Order: sequence, then structure tokens, then C-alpha cells
Amino acid sequence: MFFFYKDSRQERAGEGVARRVLAHGGKLMCVQVSFEQGAIGPMHSHPHEQLTWVRSGVFLFTIGKEQREVRAGDSLYKQPNIPHGCVCLESGVLIDLFTPQREDFL
Repeated sequence: MFFFYKDSRQERAGEGVARRVLAHGGKLMCVQVSFEQGAIGPMHSHPHEQLTWVRSGVFLFTIGKEQREVRAGDSLYKQPNIPHGCVCLESGVLIDLFTPQREDFL
């Protein structure tokens, strides 16, 4: 029921991208993803619902056929199986919530 940042481990999730599972349980998961400027989150899709909160930085996000620039404080919703990805315009951190959990991240 308690997850401490100091106990979590960061792993590489791409060139200039690092992922850290912050908490998980039941059908919900919280993940921090850190991006260096210029790093790319390639287009992909998955069967999970996903909410993203931009903690810091500036990103160009594509969700389906729509593309928007987002920055600190903005949020995004990705429905299951919709293609999405991003380019980091200014280094930053995203906080992702998934339901159900991403078993492939554990």
C-alpha cells in the first residue's frame, strides 16, 4: 500500500527516456517517464486506458490523428488501442496512470 521513491528503480525506456514505476496495485499503475530534450516516445498503442499529466517540460504529442503541444500542468487522455507518441521539445517529466496495470512494466 505504500511505495517510496527511494525504493523504486529507474530503467531505460529508449534513447534519452527513463521510466520509473511509482506505484501499482489492483487495476491501477502510476509511472514517471523522464525525457531529455529531443527524445522521442515512438508511436504505439496498447489495450490500457492512460492518463498523462505533464509535470515539467514541453512535448509535441500525437494521439490518433490529432497533434498538440503540451506543457507543465497539462493532461492527456489516451483511450485503449489508440496510436499515440511524443517528441520532447524541452526536457521534462510525464506522470502516466494506466488501467489495468502494465504487466510488461513490472
